[in-house]
Amino acid sequence: MAKIVTLKENRDFRRIYGRGKSFPHPALVTYVMKNRAGCSRIGITVSKKIGGAVQRNRARRIIAAAYRELAPGVRGNYDFVFVARTRTPKLKSTDIRRVMRAHLRACGALEREHSDEKAAH
Repeated sequence: MAKIVTLKENRDFRRIYGRGKSFPHPALVTYVMKNRAGCSRIGITVSKKIGGAVQRNRARRIIAAAYRELAPGVRGNYDFVFVARTRTPKLKSTDIRRVMRAHLRACGALEREHSDEKAAH
């Protein structure tokens, strides 16, 4: 399994919020922007509105697990910022993966041929 490169700097998040394209959903908001870094990078944001530390960490884990499943099908170099919403910690990673797959396909970052065998079960 390849290591997922993460965004950590505030300026990177702000750049993507300002110039990137957003895809909203009641469970997850995805911001996408092309980059020149040579690889795709992700950032996960969870506000205190989500709940305490346990709920926020659960939301982060769910989002990261969903991306990990889809990462092999991502083509090109993109920066993604995933923003958790109040529903996120209550859902399973498979539900978030379904939403994330739709967002990544809509922006053209995900290959159409990516296998969906796990989603079918």
